[in-house]
Amino acid sequence: QVQLVESGGGLVQAGDSLRLSCAASGRTFSSYVMGWFLQAPGKEREFVAAISRVGASTYNTDSVKGRFTISRDNAKNTVYLQMNSLKPEDTAVYYCAAKFIGSSQYAHWGQGTQVTVSS
Repeated sequence: QVQLVESGGGLVQAGDSLRLSCAASGRTFSSYVMGWFLQAPGKEREFVAAISRVGASTYNTDSVKGRFTISRDNAKNTVYLQMNSLKPEDTAVYYCAAKFIGSSQYAHWGQGTQVTVSS
């Protein structure tokens, strides 16, 4: 079992940067693929990025490629989402999630952190 707590959201202007953090409890953090998702108002939650258990591989949705970077520090049980060149359409609640090795779905979710980008 792993518990996730996001932080780092806020209100910024278009073109600014933010770094989201997600701290995980437990001693098996490196057993989880970690992901970031977003949910914009009135829309379904959607995938943003994921990173493999030791950080060797990352995956981004097309809309954030070149702007968002996912990374992790297994020694700190933390996954990050560096968001650059933010746009108003990036406004959403951002969630981190954990998928245990061999699982097909993300079973553990944080409570979310709000990111608001003004034009």
